[in-house]
Amino acid sequence: FDSLPPARYKETMSTILVWIQQSETKLSVPQVVVAEYEIMEQRLREFKALQSSLQEQQKGLNYLSTTVEDMSRKAPAEVSQRYRSEIEVIHSRWKKLSAQLVECCQKLEELMTKLQRFQNDTKTLKKWMAEVDVFLKEEWPALGDSEALEKQLEQC
Repeated sequence: FDSLPPARYKETMSTILVWIQQSETKLSVPQVVVAEYEIMEQRLREFKALQSSLQEQQKGLNYLSTTVEDMSRKAPAEVSQRYRSEIEVIHSRWKKLSAQLVECCQKLEELMTKLQRFQNDTKTLKKWMAEVDVFLKEEWPALGDSEALEKQLEQC
């Protein structure tokens, strides 16, 4: 009986596996090109919430690891190996998920910065184009007015 996992172990294992599966599904949503800052902000909030959830689930993962270590000392070799293999698979998926989450957050933050810069540059360019349009529609000075022509040439 010492080599059998406690009920809490099975519950925690189930909870962690379901959580990992749901998180992997959320991260596997195909990334589409988004040109709306608000949508990108929402997606980043979702990733940050997933990171917080990952940290909350860490206690359960730690519990599983220590329980497997305890059971491994008491269990026969083949049973011990089975539990170790099971926890190694979970650790592997956990690390991959964690790294993928960090990468997604960083990439999205970089893209948001680029989009913000692009939007600011576009706004500046539109303002400049409006000013140029007004300038081009101004009345041209008379041909004999060299001072006004010189001023306009300077503005051009």
